[in-house]
Amino acid sequence: MESLQNSADHHTSIPIPNSPPTHQNPTNHPAPPPTTTILRTLKNNLAIRSKWAELNGAMGDLGTYIPIVLALTLSQDLNLGTTLIFTGIYNIITGAIYGVPMPVQPMKSIAAVAISSPDFGVPEIMAAGICTGGALMVLGVTGLMQLIYKLIPLSVVRGIQLSQGLAFALTAVKYVRKAQNFSKPKSDLGGREWAGLDGLILAISCACFIVIVNGAGETEEESAEEQGNCESGENRFLKRVRKVISSLPSAFLVFTLGLVLGFIRKPKMVHEIKFGPSPIEIVKISRRAWKTGFLKGTIPQLPLSLLNSVIAVCKLSSDLFPGRKEFTAGSVSVTVGAMNLVGCWFGAMPCCHGAGGLAGQYRFGGRSGSCVAILGLVKLGLGLVLGGSLVVILREFPVGVLGVLLLFAGIELAIAARDMRSKEDAFVMLVVCSVSLVGSGAAVGFLCGVVVHLLLKLRKLAA
Repeated sequence: MESLQNSADHHTSIPIPNSPPTHQNPTNHPAPPPTTTILRTLKNNLAIRSKWAELNGAMGDLGTYIPIVLALTLSQDLNLGTTLIFTGIYNIITGAIYGVPMPVQPMKSIAAVAISSPDFGVPEIMAAGICTGGALMVLGVTGLMQLIYKLIPLSVVRGIQLSQGLAFALTAVKYVRKAQNFSKPKSDLGGREWAGLDGLILAISCACFIVIVNGAGETEEESAEEQGNCESGENRFLKRVRKVISSLPSAFLVFTLGLVLGFIRKPKMVHEIKFGPSPIEIVKISRRAWKTGFLKGTIPQLPLSLLNSVIAVCKLSSDLFPGRKEFTAGSVSVTVGAMNLVGCWFGAMPCCHGAGGLAGQYRFGGRSGSCVAILGLVKLGLGLVLGGSLVVILREFPVGVLGVLLLFAGIELAIAARDMRSKEDAFVMLVVCSVSLVGSGAAVGFLCGVVVHLLLKLRKLAA
């Protein structure tokens, strides 16, 4: 919420010491009331820069969101309808607060434990989410998160982003090459067929289409500069064709194609769909569930949330939106904590922000809070209209197409590490990435990176 407060403080006049009180600002114009300022901020944060671009950007995070939520729904009977309703509300609120495509993703470490452990059911999942959210809330409110954010070297953060991006990309390639069963932890079912409604040809065609439309994911300024350099040797017709192609909502079209193919694969699923929201009930959490959730869920999840959901998100947002005021780590930590301290009591999947989701939505055109607000409205509508029966549709969605969306999100996140110019920073970044990718996890990679960074600084002092 700090972004709204900062904006309000910016527009509010500050009385000058030893001067008579006044209700006017230095230009003798009355200061706008706080309500007007907040409404103006919300209007600016939710402004639609480009209708198709924001809609297209909303699809950029689904490659991560759908597989995890679907896996938990199939393996642990997670209430999909409740999760959609709460995450939809989270999307709308965070879009209004931050004014950028701030994602809402499932907590991956907790999800991984739940999928691989039969005794880690819904009560344990929710207990882990509540404990993680409570810890992040305390860190954000007390200001400790902002202190942590300032102390961590950028090269260490880039290593986390690079490892997470490459992990997403490798998982995406696995989705494309291998058949999957999300209800089981080791779900490779052999190589994927070339032909068919979920074949390799389909996935490769979707990937080629996105590359043709979006290129390497360059910004609008870079695209304009490139077009300016080529303008002398390019006729008006070719420029018009390029403009039309680049304006296509590639991710939205690919996702829509996946939905259509899902219904073609199993037309009878129409009879399995039931309308109406799923019942929302308070989850009963036993003492054993609290203990198991904290030990097996919160402890491995908390370092990942600190690094990727808060610190890496703030660093990446300053990279992607340099003209905007940088979000404070404290405010991001508070919003993550609040989401889980509310929704997990009702059975909604523990959620966080994520640098990968932000990169993915930016990659496909998301530039404002309207991007995630649109996605939130869709989730909310689906949760209220279809409820848990939506899993019938998602079960038939081509996994190879999901892999393509996840691939571009992962690459966009990894590309953020390209600003490590010095060999020393690149060395630290690659140490963090290497340790994180071999199965040690982001927490161990982070510790190794900090140690290497400090050793290099001590070496310089001793030289």
